[in-house]
Amino acid sequence: MTEKAAGEETFISHLIELRDRLVKASIGIALMFGLLALWPGPAAIYDILAAPMIAALPVGSKMIATGVIAPFLVPMKVTLVIAFMLALPWVFYQVWAFIAPGLYAHEKKLVLPLVISSSLLFIGGVAFCYFFVFGRVFAFIAGFSPQSIAVTPDIENYLDFVMSMCLAFGVTFEVPVVVVILVRMGIVSVAKLKEIRSYVIVGAFVIAAIVTPPDVVSQLALAIPMCLLYELGLLLAPVFVRATQVPEEPV
Repeated sequence: MTEKAAGEETFISHLIELRDRLVKASIGIALMFGLLALWPGPAAIYDILAAPMIAALPVGSKMIATGVIAPFLVPMKVTLVIAFMLALPWVFYQVWAFIAPGLYAHEKKLVLPLVISSSLLFIGGVAFCYFFVFGRVFAFIAGFSPQSIAVTPDIENYLDFVMSMCLAFGVTFEVPVVVVILVRMGIVSVAKLKEIRSYVIVGAFVIAAIVTPPDVVSQLALAIPMCLLYELGLLLAPVFVRATQVPEEPV
C-alpha cells in the first residue's frame, strides 16, 4: 500500500469514527429527551422554567401564546434543550473518546479533567442563572411596570430570553477552563494574566452590560462570578501545568 493510500485510509477511518461518536452522542440526547418527555413531561418542564416569571407577575397572571402551535412547540424545545444539558457529560465523553487515541499520556491527564469541569461549570452557570438571577431580574422589571400596563409575556419571547441568558451564564462560567488552556498551551503566562487583571475586570462588567438586561442586579450577578472564576483559573492553571508536563527522559 502506498503512503498516499495509507493516508487516505487513515483519514476515512477518522471520519467513520467521528460519525460513530456523533451518532452515539445524538442517541444519548435522544434517550434523555425521551425520558424527560415521559416524566415529568414537556408541559411540566416549561412550567418549572416559567416559575420565576410567574412568581414576579400579579397573582393569577399567566403567559400568552400568540402562535397556533406555540403551546406544543415551545415546551418541546425546552425539553430538548434540557435533555442536551443533562446529556453534556455523555457528549463530552464522546469528544474525549474521539481525541484520546491521538494524545500522549500527559496530555490525557489534562483533557479528561477539562471535559468534566467544562460540563459541571456550564451546568453550574445555568443553575446559577435560574435559581439566583431570574427571580431578581423579573421582580426588578415587574416593579418598574406602570399600573396601566398588563404584563403578559409571550411564551416564545420568554423562551428566547431565558435561553440567551442561560447560554450567556453557562459560557461565561467556563472562564477557568479558558484560563487553564491558555496557560497550558503557552499562549500567555499566569504572571501576564495577573498583570492584566484590572482589564479583565473591566471587560467582565462590559460583557455583563451587553448580555444581560439593563439592571444592576443581573449585571453584577454575571460580572462578579466572572471575576471570581478568573481568579480560580489563575490558581488552578499552575497545578494543571505541573500535572501535565512531558515526563523527563532518563539521562
